Amino acid sequence: MTATILYEGNLRCNAKHLQSNSVIETDAPTDNRGKGERFSPTDLVCTALATCMITTMAMKATDMGIELKDSIVDIKKYMASDPRRISKIDAVVTLPKTLGLDEKDKTILQRTGDNCPVIKSLHPDVIINTRYDWQ
Repeated sequence: MTATILYEGNLRCNAKHLQSNSVIETDAPTDNRGKGERFSPTDLVCTALATCMITTMAMKATDMGIELKDSIVDIKKYMASDPRRISKIDAVVTLPKTLGLDEKDKTILQRTGDNCPVIKSLHPDVIINTRYDWQ
């Protein structure tokens, strides 16, 4: 098992990661009967995408002798209805100017980010727009 999720009532859950005992709380969003006081489940999907992209890029970068520390991924979620679902995700990956990478290295890292496991796990109807800002 990966996690145990406890429904606490009032559209809020507590998810405990079994290996580390770390906890994530979720809340329904304000546009869907929640208080929006925590990440929503769909926020976590988008957050998982962003963290997966930069983590897989960092793994590849390490193999290339490059450190991606202080890189930032900003993520924006768009919802659709009927059925309610994530319709589009915008991701902006900002990498430090100090990296000074050539075009070949940038291409390798972008392809790595664009093919992370979470991207490959999302439904093909979800539109994913990714911009890489190499400053």
